[in-house]
Amino acid sequence: QLVAYEVKRMKAEEGNKQKILRHIKELAEKLYKNENPYPAVTMHKVQKPSEGCHLRPQLRPFPRLDEGTVQWIIDQATAKLQTAPPAVKAEKKCMVPSGPPIAAILERNGNALANSARRLEVVRNCISYVFENKMLEAKKLFPAVLRAMKGRAARHCLTQELHLHVQQNRAVLDHQQFDFVIRMICSLLQDCTAMDEHGIAAALLPLVTAFCRKLSPGITQFAYSCVQEHV
Repeated sequence: QLVAYEVKRMKAEEGNKQKILRHIKELAEKLYKNENPYPAVTMHKVQKPSEGCHLRPQLRPFPRLDEGTVQWIIDQATAKLQTAPPAVKAEKKCMVPSGPPIAAILERNGNALANSARRLEVVRNCISYVFENKMLEAKKLFPAVLRAMKGRAARHCLTQELHLHVQQNRAVLDHQQFDFVIRMICSLLQDCTAMDEHGIAAALLPLVTAFCRKLSPGITQFAYSCVQEHV
């Protein structure tokens, strides 16, 4: 319904925070009413008698209940229940028009998509520089790569690129390359969310057992030794 009816209104509101907030508030109320169609039933709390109250002299005895009055109250409540609407509202089905073409919405997100593509390009370039031993170029791009790791697409891209280099038998690194790769992996894990645990973080497991460096003849350090403590 938002896409069908509200696009013009949303465009008109752009730049006006107060109007946007009012619109969001209206939406929130609609969503809340949809999830909570019936008002909460108030529970009457009966107070517990205090300790030692039975020792006090009873000033006023409990009054006798009039059977006729009690029956009248019960009959009134039963009559109300019979005329009450059904507990579950019948679901109203309605046709919602398709609204403006999707291209109109994509135009607004064009800049975001371009930014995303640039970030992925930066990640790819930085990894290429690391594996080509162009460390000065890699250092220049490194801060941008760390910022890009906030995005899920960039995290996925880094995992894929590292996987390609393992497939090309480029897993044995020198000290500088190893340091760069570890810092990238740590940054990627730092920005991972619970959603990434079985995707991106799981895809890293075979990679951190592949990337390594020679510390001295016969002694090899694998990447997992640097990230195994990561949450």
